[in-house]
Amino acid sequence: MRALEAGRALLPGKRDYSQLSRSWKADLVAGVTVGIVALPLALAFGVSSGAGASSGLITAIVAGVIAAVFGGSNIQVSGPTGAMVVVLGPVIAAHGPGALATVSVLAGLIVLFAGLLKLGRVVTFLPWPVIEGFTVGIAVIIFFQQIPSAIGSESEAGGNAAISAANALGGASLDSAVAPAAIVALVVLIMVTGPRIHPRIPASLIAIVVASLSVSWLDLPVATIGELPRSLPSPLLPSLDWVTLTALAGPAVTIAALAAIESLLSARVAASISDTGPYDADRELLGQGLASVASGIFGGMPATGAIARTAVNIRSGGKTRFAAVTHALVLLAVVYLATGPVSRIPLAALAGVLMVTATRMVSPAALRAVIGSTRADSAVFFVTALITVSFDLIEAVEIGIAVAAFFALRAMVRSSGVHREEIPGPIHEGDEHIALFRLDGALFFGTAERVLERVSAIQNVDVVIIRMSQLQTLDATGARVITDIVNALERRGITVLIKGVQDRHLRLVTRVGVLESLRHHKHLFTELAPAAEHARSHVARAASARAARTHGPGHGSNPSAAAGLTDE
Repeated sequence: MRALEAGRALLPGKRDYSQLSRSWKADLVAGVTVGIVALPLALAFGVSSGAGASSGLITAIVAGVIAAVFGGSNIQVSGPTGAMVVVLGPVIAAHGPGALATVSVLAGLIVLFAGLLKLGRVVTFLPWPVIEGFTVGIAVIIFFQQIPSAIGSESEAGGNAAISAANALGGASLDSAVAPAAIVALVVLIMVTGPRIHPRIPASLIAIVVASLSVSWLDLPVATIGELPRSLPSPLLPSLDWVTLTALAGPAVTIAALAAIESLLSARVAASISDTGPYDADRELLGQGLASVASGIFGGMPATGAIARTAVNIRSGGKTRFAAVTHALVLLAVVYLATGPVSRIPLAALAGVLMVTATRMVSPAALRAVIGSTRADSAVFFVTALITVSFDLIEAVEIGIAVAAFFALRAMVRSSGVHREEIPGPIHEGDEHIALFRLDGALFFGTAERVLERVSAIQNVDVVIIRMSQLQTLDATGARVITDIVNALERRGITVLIKGVQDRHLRLVTRVGVLESLRHHKHLFTELAPAAEHARSHVARAASARAARTHGPGHGSNPSAAAGLTDE
């Protein structure tokens, strides 16, 4: 029954549109606004990926509708994004445009199954410096990718963006670079000044229109998008033979991981800045997976949630999924009614749009915050950003997480430890033969050896009390070390008492053998006072035993006192 209810929660329902009767006008306006903003971005991302402008437009339409209906966010807008372009470009360069549909379907299926397996909350384990470094790295790559188009040079398909940009600059001629560079400057100028005049001005669309008219009127020698389809292509299942699957399995996993991470991060940010309700992470994966599968079948590319377009949707008053559906319908109208004008858009104009977009991806406030936080977080940020630009996006996330985990473990080790302290209350005779150790923080594989060395090295005591009430984290290695400490001290004739095992740790210490290692079951205490009293009784018996060994039986010693050392 629970499984059935969980399955229903992943499907669309009336609850998704409960506010539509009150918000449909705002949703309609927001959808049209987002569609206008998304048009140049969809075209630009399609061109930048190597799949073509039409592929970007198809992705925004098909994936935009599917993700809006089946996704887990009420306000998320999906389509082609810069991060996906960065990953997809080398795949198309290596395997050809024919691989686009196959890798889109494969990646979509992986994301879909991740949703069905309830893996949506995994993204919450991503550290903030990793996310910021990843975002900055993507922004840098997108900016570098536009430099060849901005100066009228051919880009190196699939190569490192920074190297390709440097080669393009080195091989460019002044005559061929002037016109496209002027178009880029014009687009940047309009996109920067437009929002200052009015925040709701669709500056990118105006910039594209002005640039296209300028090229036409002045007959400038710049490359344009070229012919676009005048309708959506017929759906076609891609080739899924064994050879193709083997060749594209690795890229598909990478693309799926990126799609899941970016979509969930975008949905989480959208939920935090809007009042449209929480998002369902697992359903979001399901919807994004279906969107990429459908996009690939229609000739598009893998899709993800797009935080920039989602933010525009929120600022424009969007409340329900109808806004995202409307955005896709606006783009569909462009395909059927305006492919002629769109085909004459200069590539340099799209490059200018993406250059500004890449710059806006980097938040100065977030940048200052992460760099000014701690040295460890700054290191994680810079490592992630550098690897993103230099090598691979997914490797950057993996290494960033590993570096963050290293610093987190180091901080945990530093905040944890073992401390010897005095027994509370009045001092009794023989207390110098009792060692009270308090375990703080975490006792795990990173701190266990240090604790073992410190406690086991104790000398000139008869009893050791180990306080575990302040221990916050305990793993199997830490529990095993306590067992080793008890065994080592008991072999030396030192009685070990354990105080304050928390209920959440009791099962672990029992299974690992901590309690079995104690000399007697009465050596486990919940309070310190009874443990100290018991320890003093052991010290007294130990003193009597030493006296008996020193003076011999003839001096009134009681041999049974020595034997009593092992009673409890």
